[in-house]
Amino acid sequence: MRALSLRSFSWMDSAGYIGASLPCYALVKYTSLRDFPTDRLDLASTTRSIDTMVKTRTGGVGPCALLALVLLLAGSCVSVQAADEQATSGGGRRRRPHRRSAASVADMMVPITFLNASVDKGAVCMDGTPAAYHLDRGSGAGSKSWIVNLEGGGWCNNARTCRFRTRTHHGSSNFMERQISFTGIMSASPAENPDFYNWNRVKIRYCDSASFAGDTFDKATGLYFRGQRIWEEAIQHLLSIGMASADRALLTGCSAGGLAAILHCDQFGAFFAGRGTTVKCLADAGLFLDAVDVSGGRSLRSYYGDIVAMQGVAPHLPPTCTDHLDATSCFFPQDIIDSIKTPIFLLNAAYDVWQIEESLAPSKADPSRAWRACKFNRSACNASQINFLQGFRDQMVASVRGFSSSKSNGLFINSCFAHCQSELPATWNGTPAIQNKRIAKSVGDWYFGRAEVKAIDCPYPCDNTCRNII
Repeated sequence: MRALSLRSFSWMDSAGYIGASLPCYALVKYTSLRDFPTDRLDLASTTRSIDTMVKTRTGGVGPCALLALVLLLAGSCVSVQAADEQATSGGGRRRRPHRRSAASVADMMVPITFLNASVDKGAVCMDGTPAAYHLDRGSGAGSKSWIVNLEGGGWCNNARTCRFRTRTHHGSSNFMERQISFTGIMSASPAENPDFYNWNRVKIRYCDSASFAGDTFDKATGLYFRGQRIWEEAIQHLLSIGMASADRALLTGCSAGGLAAILHCDQFGAFFAGRGTTVKCLADAGLFLDAVDVSGGRSLRSYYGDIVAMQGVAPHLPPTCTDHLDATSCFFPQDIIDSIKTPIFLLNAAYDVWQIEESLAPSKADPSRAWRACKFNRSACNASQINFLQGFRDQMVASVRGFSSSKSNGLFINSCFAHCQSELPATWNGTPAIQNKRIAKSVGDWYFGRAEVKAIDCPYPCDNTCRNII
């Protein structure tokens, strides 16, 4: 008998704890059942993190909408675990899961593997528990192709909020689901994921809180910040179990995982040096901007500065950036992307709802609550606020101008109010589209060289294909 349990939530509080990841970030943000893709709703697709800003959003949605959100959460954002299932525990070895028929592939759950052999090397979560990953083996023509997905889920910037994360799956593998579903770009369904469905698909779990980039130990708190070691050990392990012979490899990630994909893209390419492997990267919702907030300050820069200092991130940032900029600047993708040598695709919403809520208009920057309604409901924005958001879009478009000049790079920046679009089935191979081309087709065309993809949408509200989540 399977037991259902609601996942833990996370939010940005007065101390600055931030958490956000998909698909459940999107689920709780749909404001009506009419807007929600119920035709694609699948319990299995919601077993990943639902870390999101679940504050009481009465300023942005009405009571009926709130009821709809509660129903969606209760019926969708659950973690389905079998009490009698045992996670693998030895050195990264596990039994290969039974392949199901095409008709039931969407329901297939992918078991966890703990990297116990890497504990002695310090590749551990914040509480010292082993790092972990999920692997669904490829088949047929995809048996020598690999997708490595870096899980997202926000960050922490001080002792209190980092301690809190050790009581969640973002700080301890003790709280990680023992099996999860792969959807969107990670799906094994050829209908949902035509270009990558039969590849070896891996999700490396996120439990360090610095986008897999920190490496230090805090004696005062007893917390381990070992994201860089987790990254290195996980990749070395995957190489040892077959990825070394890959013909193709793609590093992906969403949100904090999207930032990690940018930070580690060239490192990922270096692992395959001399092997003849086609290596590329995809960053979904990872283009976090060093933007001015509604008070004239830089909330995200301050927050990132705390993370970089606390978690020992600086030595692991791209040297092509740190040789002329400070470490905090080099945690921002806009200061990194032009110098990345490995081909990379940036997938981002021009009106990224996470950045609107937590970088542009966080509560500290909006004491009068003038942005309270707007940041949770675009239809509540006045002309001045829309103009401010258009300025944010302009900054994003400007930030990729040099990046887009490289023929090897790809872009899909749509004018949607969204955050993370590659792992949610409704957005990966449904809508939105730019010039009638969906995200899945755009990424596939870019990866396989079928077409150059440099798609930048017209400003809001021109795109009627969006699945807006505010």
